[in-house]
Amino acid sequence: MTKTFKYGIIGSSGRLGKEVASVFSEKKHQLVFEYDIDGKNQKDKPELLIDCSLPEVLKETINFVKGFNVPLIVATTGLSQTDFDILKDLSQKVPVVQSYNFSIGIQVLLNITEIASKKLNGWDIEITETHHRFKKDKPSGTAKMIKDVLSQDDINISSLRLGNVPGNHTISFGGLGEVLSISHNATSRRTFAEGILKSAEFVLSKNNGFFSFKDVIFEK
Repeated sequence: MTKTFKYGIIGSSGRLGKEVASVFSEKKHQLVFEYDIDGKNQKDKPELLIDCSLPEVLKETINFVKGFNVPLIVATTGLSQTDFDILKDLSQKVPVVQSYNFSIGIQVLLNITEIASKKLNGWDIEITETHHRFKKDKPSGTAKMIKDVLSQDDINISSLRLGNVPGNHTISFGGLGEVLSISHNATSRRTFAEGILKSAEFVLSKNNGFFSFKDVIFEK
């Protein structure tokens, strides 16, 4: 049985923050620190922090991590290169896991996409992503992750913002006589919270370093 731990959430009142708290509570982990639009609520010192907020809150998150001297999981999308530089600098002192998507299925999709792109040289490629109407960044961080594994700058990303869709992504490869599409549909935000839980168990075993969710899932 996994040892229980105390944790904190930045962005605890958001959709993902609430889902993380729900999934973690099932495993008896204790939410002892919260920070959101209503301010700070601290019951005890957390053993790790999870950022489910917005890029503009990252500075506060970093201050909390340094103050508590604990690992950090970053589930925030829309980060800039400067944000990544700050996180990598922080990771020299504490372990950091960052990902735009904490779905296991997306990690498998990325592997399949990379293999397909090598076999379908010269084919047209399009990426389509759909998310809920409240998502602020466009295109999604996951769509950018997909584009990165394709290693081509001229790939078009089409973004749709509809209803309450947690996240759908499709990569389409088109030859002159056929089309191959690879899709992943998230049916619940729970899948992301479960991935964050795996990341929490992973990061608590590290001393420092900058990690992706790929490292969490495929660690040897």
